[in-house]
Amino acid sequence: MAEKLLEIKDLHVVYKTDEGCVYAVNGLNLTVNKGQVLGLVGETGAGKTTTALSILRLLPDRIGEIVQGEILLDGTDIIHCKDAELRLIRGNKVSMIFQDPMTSLNPILTVGDQIAEVLELHNPDMNHEEIQARVDDMLSLVGIVPERKNDYPHQFSGGMKQRVVIAIALACTPELLLADEPTTALDVTIQDQVLQMMRELKEKLNTAMILITHDLGVVANNCDSVAIMYAGEIIEQGTVEDVFEGAYHHPYTVGLFNSIPDLSKKTRRLSPIDGLMPDPSNLPSGCAFHDRCPRCMEKCVSQKPQPFVQDTHMVRCHLYQGDGEEMAR
Repeated sequence: MAEKLLEIKDLHVVYKTDEGCVYAVNGLNLTVNKGQVLGLVGETGAGKTTTALSILRLLPDRIGEIVQGEILLDGTDIIHCKDAELRLIRGNKVSMIFQDPMTSLNPILTVGDQIAEVLELHNPDMNHEEIQARVDDMLSLVGIVPERKNDYPHQFSGGMKQRVVIAIALACTPELLLADEPTTALDVTIQDQVLQMMRELKEKLNTAMILITHDLGVVANNCDSVAIMYAGEIIEQGTVEDVFEGAYHHPYTVGLFNSIPDLSKKTRRLSPIDGLMPDPSNLPSGCAFHDRCPRCMEKCVSQKPQPFVQDTHMVRCHLYQGDGEEMAR
């Protein structure tokens, strides 16, 4: 049986602003096993980045707040850790690749110094020569010649910056890597190179990963399991085979797949999901997807659906419950 590394239970996260309260994550449950790659998929505003920031307790100070739930990392509840304990966890046991490599690096420090900073913080016993040797190793690992460690971020392309960010994240060989849309700012050719490199590093270091993305093709090629997120909730979850080839799907998942162009078919228009993501400060009652759902029933408007579970596959939808059970294929 796979060993659990991260377990999130009933997580609720809000952002309190002058305009009101934004309910970003609402009762999220998630498990990541050691060495596993989990794809977290959903539209912009679904709560994916907030979930990742909550794991590292990096929510905006005095605005973002975890109001309920548990985040267990190797059995330790991150929510109740003190700042000193968190500093030992961040970058060491859990690292994060942020969305935009252009703003993730300090422009006035060389890339070598930025990698070395992580090593100095978490490995006080290492001397200068050992740290520099490790910096060279990390740059080589991500495909950058060590001689460039004295260059500054502006001297690198977008793809090379992302490689530096990955080198910083992996410097201390973390058990869990949070990759928040790591290829969004890159062109298609560089995207493939970066993803290939991340696959190789995962095999070498056995690092578990949460890969946040909009791209279902990236999920299919890189992930072991998938969680579909909508309005701060996981509405479908399972192995890649469950979500891509399973018999039962949430209508939102069906909509995501229908939005992908099919090169084997000639069509005049794409088939996007109608409507917009609900306002997180004023979430609808019942199923949050009901006002966009082509298969909405009366109960969907007023009742929250319970999870329907079959082996490793979970779907949170009224279609598969009680008298509304259709088991649509």
